[in-house]
Amino acid sequence: MLADTQGTEERAVETGARGSGGDRTLVIDRAAEKLVTQELDVLRADGYRFIALSEERGEIDYGDPAVRVIIDPIDGSLNAKRGIPHHALSIAVADGPTMADVVFAFVFDFGPREEWWARRGDGAWLDGKRLDPSLEERRGRDGRLEVVGIESADPRWVAASIDSLVDCAYRLRAIGTIASSLCQVAAARFDGMVSLRRARGVDAAAGQLIVREAGGLVSFPSFADPLAAPLDAEPTSPVVAARTPQTLRYLAGIPK
Repeated sequence: MLADTQGTEERAVETGARGSGGDRTLVIDRAAEKLVTQELDVLRADGYRFIALSEERGEIDYGDPAVRVIIDPIDGSLNAKRGIPHHALSIAVADGPTMADVVFAFVFDFGPREEWWARRGDGAWLDGKRLDPSLEERRGRDGRLEVVGIESADPRWVAASIDSLVDCAYRLRAIGTIASSLCQVAAARFDGMVSLRRARGVDAAAGQLIVREAGGLVSFPSFADPLAAPLDAEPTSPVVAARTPQTLRYLAGIPK
């Protein structure tokens, strides 16, 4: 679908509606969701039962609320619209309502065409190669992290957090998709990642499990339990990820 919709003008067409999370829905968002739900329809026809929650349509009943499929058809829609490489399909499967309940995660980044996935308690993979959970963060001579990813990169939010970012990071990277940014922490390409404002559950559901199964740590600091954020389309908490507890605690204090 994306290959058949190449130009920025064509990809920028809006449906006139807003998704369940409040964002304006692009035609490509709706087309991507339709392709995913067609696959879910096949699973239901084969006898599987679950409910699906999509950023665009909200909850879709496939017969069993005990199994949840959390879908972001295109995480990084602005990138997809403008032809910027990083934009991803994100799918998580959970046996409960929170981040801690995610049992399987899948992220496909259409820019580098990388396929990430994880199973709870069984590790994480990138393009069929298991990610090394022993990888460590990198710091410069002054102790600052070499690369930190930021999301929700509105200049006003960056300005409000800039002093804390200067103190902890040598370089910043904003790639424009929470799912893919979390995956960079999983592979230790980023030493940490922080969203400067509240993130939606659909954006982070898959990526956060991939980080944790790859030896990293994740927190949703608006909640007393770091993994208690709900698996829905509402922005409820910033998300932070790191390779060490020390870095996680520091990054959790950055969002204002």
